[in-house]
Amino acid sequence: MNFQHTEDRRMLADSLNRFIADQYPFNVRDHIAQSEEGFSLDMWKRFCELGIVGAFFDESVGGFGGDGVDIAVVFEALGRGLVVEPFLDVLIVGRALARAGNQVQRGIVAKLIDGDTIAALAHDEPGSHYEPARVATRAVRNDKGWVLSGAKGVVHQAEQADVLLVSARTSGGEHDEAGISLFVVPRVARGVEVRGYRKIDGGRAAEVALNDVALDAVALVGEEGTGLATLTLAIGYGLVALASEAVGAMDVAKEHTLDYLRTRKQFGAPIGTFQALQHRMADLSLDIEQARSAAINAAAAVAAEGVDRERTLSAAKYSIGRIGARVAEESIQLHGGIGMTWELPLSHYAKRLVMIDHQLGDEDHHLARYIEMGSAMAA
Repeated sequence: MNFQHTEDRRMLADSLNRFIADQYPFNVRDHIAQSEEGFSLDMWKRFCELGIVGAFFDESVGGFGGDGVDIAVVFEALGRGLVVEPFLDVLIVGRALARAGNQVQRGIVAKLIDGDTIAALAHDEPGSHYEPARVATRAVRNDKGWVLSGAKGVVHQAEQADVLLVSARTSGGEHDEAGISLFVVPRVARGVEVRGYRKIDGGRAAEVALNDVALDAVALVGEEGTGLATLTLAIGYGLVALASEAVGAMDVAKEHTLDYLRTRKQFGAPIGTFQALQHRMADLSLDIEQARSAAINAAAAVAAEGVDRERTLSAAKYSIGRIGARVAEESIQLHGGIGMTWELPLSHYAKRLVMIDHQLGDEDHHLARYIEMGSAMAA
């Protein structure tokens, strides 16, 4: 496998890293993350003007990339900057609409690329425990279209989103894999109730209640009952994004810890000269390289379909969750008490690494998924 990026990808990474370093330093990021909106619409527009979102999609919907490596390059840079703008949900919703949407819905993707529209994924529900088929929200067909009723949890940036991609059951029981459909729902539609709150790692999320939300027939994405298959493929790209974001954040946490070990002195010498701490940093560096390899494998496999793809993605998410937690813990311990202070960027990187584990399934969920798919293949 060739691990060298193409010239276009190197240019994309360089321009994005420079923009974040110049325009999105930690103090700016912290102010944005703690704001009432949870992100900066102005900064979002500026990111989109760089063409960042266009890297998520191919030319058929107005993008210029769409490969797993394109997405990995962008999200690694976003992870280094702890960027809180809604890139992840725009990626997942856009991939779902690009794959299964009608002409109008595919037109939304172009607006996502330009930064004119913000989208949020409303799939998880209270008590779903990361199980993608555990959908209790109902969609009932009538002579005018559909009526949605239910509740969604932890919908990122839902307060500022223009559209929600909502999963709802059109047939079958609550745990059946068949019978789940996807709908494009305007956030301002009558019956949509959004209750927002701050996230521990910065930005905002919301609980969304759907109280008999009436939609016309064209709100359905793809064929009725095919929503889970579409969502599984789209979420795969989200797993690549999270794995790459975590690698970027791990690199920065390691750099900050090494700097601290070089400058903090005890007994008249930098603590980085102590052999025990050198061994801990060496082990941590090896773990981060393992996480990087898992992210690269996920980016290479995401364009395929089938069990091998899903196992590779789950393996990457499990590795990222386990290693991310270790990087967070070790970095803080090697800093001592100062590592927990709000003013030190490291504490925010540690929180983000821990919370990445809980997005799109934690390490326990993906380990069980990996084992289950392996057992099915062996049977």
